[in-house]
Amino acid sequence: MQIKTNRKAGFTLVEIMIVVAIIGLLAAIAIPNFVKARGTAQRNACINNLRQIDGAKEQWALEKKLAPGAAAVDAEIYAYVKGGQPTCPAGFAYTPNVVDNLPTCAAPAALLHSI
Repeated sequence: MQIKTNRKAGFTLVEIMIVVAIIGLLAAIAIPNFVKARGTAQRNACINNLRQIDGAKEQWALEKKLAPGAAAVDAEIYAYVKGGQPTCPAGFAYTPNVVDNLPTCAAPAALLHSI
């Protein structure tokens, strides 16, 4: 004697809705953290690039025996930076400034603090 069952394998609509809700909840938690981590990484990369430019400018000024306040020549300074001229991760430009002044990034200060 065989028992016949007509039960089909598969997921019910409620089960699928629960899985979608869980995935949505996890995404809602994870996405802001990824955005914040990306911004922090960009800010740190910008700060490190400015640090490299400053070190290269100081080394260049010492080798050329330049006084404080002397104008910096971009092409000569970036020869001292490993890998050449660094690029801003936010897409802005760096300004080396004169000797004994820190280099700056053209990114607005609010943008650097928010990323």
